[in-house]
Order: sequence, then C-alpha cells, then structure tokens
Amino acid sequence: MSPRRRPAPGPTLATSIADDLRARILSGDLEPGTALREEQIAASTGASRHTVRAALATLNAENLVESVPYRGSRVARLDDDAARALAEFRGALEAEAVRLLGSRDEASWADALEPARAAVDRVRSATTWAEAEAAHADVHLALVAAAGSPRITAAYAGLGAEMRLLLLHIRPHYDAASLADEHAAYLDDVVTRGTDAVHAHLARSTALVARSREVDPPQ
Repeated sequence: MSPRRRPAPGPTLATSIADDLRARILSGDLEPGTALREEQIAASTGASRHTVRAALATLNAENLVESVPYRGSRVARLDDDAARALAEFRGALEAEAVRLLGSRDEASWADALEPARAAVDRVRSATTWAEAEAAHADVHLALVAAAGSPRITAAYAGLGAEMRLLLLHIRPHYDAASLADEHAAYLDDVVTRGTDAVHAHLARSTALVARSREVDPPQ
C-alpha cells in the first residue's frame, strides 16, 4: 500500500490577508494615505496582530504600503520622488532589454515582441481597470523578457505591483482603448528608436502622476 499523500499546503493567513489588501489597494478601494490599523485588520480577519504585521510587511516590500514612525502603516502615496525613482529603475532595466534586442534583425524583433503585442490586445479588451492594470504590466514585462535575460526579467517582474499602483494614479488620463493605443505605438517606437523610446515613454507616465495630483490632490 502506498503511503497517503499529504495535501499541498494552502496559502497562509498572512498571505491571504496580504492578497486581499493588495487587491483592494490596486482597485482603488483603499486610497493612498488610508491608515491600515493592525488591530482593526486583526479583528476583521480573526488573525493575530503578529500575522497582520507579517502581511503588511509583505506589502511594504512591494512598496504598496508604507510604515510611518509612531503612526503605523498606511497605503503608499506615489509622490514625485517615488514616481521618479520607479521610472529610473524601470528605465535601467527596460532600456537594457531593448538594447539587447537591438542587435537582432527586423524579423527577429517582430517575433520577440509578439507576446508584448498580445498583452496590448488584453489591455484593449479589459472590462475592468484592474484587468487593464495587470495587462499593462504584462506588456512591459513581455518586452523585457524578449531580451532573453532571466536576471533582468526577474528584477522587472518584482515591480509588477508597483507598476499597477502607478497606473491607478494616472487612471484619469486613460481608458483601456487609449492605454492600448499608446502601448501599441510604444512597441513600434522601440523598434525604430530603441532606448530613446523607453525613456520618453517612462518620462510621460512620471509627468502624468504629478498632473493627476493637480486634478485630484491628496486629502
């Protein structure tokens, strides 16, 4: 008789709490600056404060939550400095990926960018902004992955949640169709202009974060 297999472990309670909070942050249900009180989360989930603290630490590592000395945790605000730092890091990774791709011939470029173009189609067909956020992150990740560098791809993948937060901030400037159009043009642009296209694209999104605060300043 073969030994009974133990069922695969499910997500821990801390992971489940982090997943729920992440979804609420990226949907806009929890707005930037919203306080995340350990005792309230513990009471609503039945978790210990230690477990809640672990969940918040996960989101802090993703830059979705920030800890304020003597005041606890709150949903992160993507201010000018944070938006600029994100663009600089993305630019370093994405531009290097495009530089590596630039050594290929035009036919090879077309094949390599096919997954990114498929992700643009998912942006266009998104029925919720959360779907558009996820597909938008996939466009950029697919572009980076096309270069064939596992380390660059892994580093870029770690920015997924923060990129979705960025898109939430600039949502007033887009619908799914216009976001898809812009990224279809971007993929064409990187083929012809290379790293210059990357830096121009990221500079635009960084500027839009500031413009969005002018339209809807933080409370």
